[in-house]
Amino acid sequence: MKPMHNKILFVISLFILCFSCKKTQENTSADATEQSIRQEITEKDISKIKYVEYALDLKTEDTIEDWVEYSQLQDLITDVKKGDLSFFNDNKTVIKLLLKELKSNIPEQVNSASITARILVLETKLYKLESLSNLSTTSKEELIAVIKEFLVSFSNLNMQMNKKIEFDSRSIEKP
Repeated sequence: MKPMHNKILFVISLFILCFSCKKTQENTSADATEQSIRQEITEKDISKIKYVEYALDLKTEDTIEDWVEYSQLQDLITDVKKGDLSFFNDNKTVIKLLLKELKSNIPEQVNSASITARILVLETKLYKLESLSNLSTTSKEELIAVIKEFLVSFSNLNMQMNKKIEFDSRSIEKP
């Protein structure tokens, strides 16, 4: 009776093992699908973000027209506003190079401590967005909040450059 008992126990164990593995795989794929749906950011989601967006003045645009890295950053901002976060997928070296070149190639007319500080904040927010967009545990709300921080930091950089160019173009006469 012992050999028969062992065979029955073996068959039951095998049966339980097969069904529990299948259930785990189904749950895992359902969780992954649910997570990707939650993380999918659309242009509509981003258009609902409330913040003050500063555009560049014509004088500022003329001053920085040759700043290639800033143009690349503007393209990235345009993509993010469309809900396209694909730039952040396994692109650490390109991001690092873009930020390094952005900081080292600041045009002289806008190169000041306040601009450098805004670029540093932008860099921090970009790295935060990159890391959270690649995490599978990030909720849609968290991702939208980080996108807002990133967009605000870019807007503040634009505002500061406008202020710098405006301040430098003033000619105050002394009595």
